Amino acid sequence: MWNKAEIKGKGKQIEGAIKNKAGKLIGNPKLEAKGKAERVAGNIQEKVGKARRKTGEAVVTAAKAIAGKL
Repeated sequence: MWNKAEIKGKGKQIEGAIKNKAGKLIGNPKLEAKGKAERVAGNIQEKVGKARRKTGEAVVTAAKAIAGKL
């Protein structure tokens, strides 16, 4: 299940893509660049959230394994 950081990151990617396309469509390089930057920031945020989630899952799995062996 996705966490908040992953969801917000995906949202930023979508917003960035929209701004990027709108900037290209209307010929606004600043809007296009802002959209690209938002997409990159969203991608990073999503990956950080995914790493946190995977780390948490690994900790839970390790705790269950240790508890089962004690």
